[in-house]
Amino acid sequence: MADFCYNSELCHIQKYADDTAIVGCIRDNEEEEYRCLVKDFVDWCHRNSLQLNTSKTRELVIDFRRDRPQPRPVLIGMEEVEIVQTYKYLGLWLDNKLDWTSNTRQLYKKAQSKMYFLRRLRAFNICRKFLRMFYQSVVASVLSFAVVCWGGSITKADLSRMEKLIRQASLDKQTEELLHPPSH
Repeated sequence: MADFCYNSELCHIQKYADDTAIVGCIRDNEEEEYRCLVKDFVDWCHRNSLQLNTSKTRELVIDFRRDRPQPRPVLIGMEEVEIVQTYKYLGLWLDNKLDWTSNTRQLYKKAQSKMYFLRRLRAFNICRKFLRMFYQSVVASVLSFAVVCWGGSITKADLSRMEKLIRQASLDKQTEELLHPPSH
């Protein structure tokens, strides 16, 4: 895929391993560049014997206008691409409002399931050093995944939930400072 590149003021292609995202900014209903980029990418895949998995292909439309017209469906071959409200891309949950609540909810849920194992280890009287190492590598890594993307935009309610989860682990002061380092 290294030889298929596109980047303009309104559209670009974002690739990582076998994941590809086509990002388009559509102004004044001018969709031509975006739709041509999608078509060109589909054609390039066919020419290079790459099969697009249309059952995994989604379109996330972000539109802040009050009167949002129903967008024309994107077609790959004869199949319409499903328009979704949220989408997981490279481990981050994006939504059509550019709000990080769905992402933090997913992180919370995943970290909550990892906390089960921390509680089980505690029940077996495992030493604090190992519990701290487990927390940092298994739980905190989930909570802080891509925090540079969403950390500055987290809602107070979501932050409160995350802090509560961190307090539940409360191995010591150092653990609680993982997501809230002291200000200098």
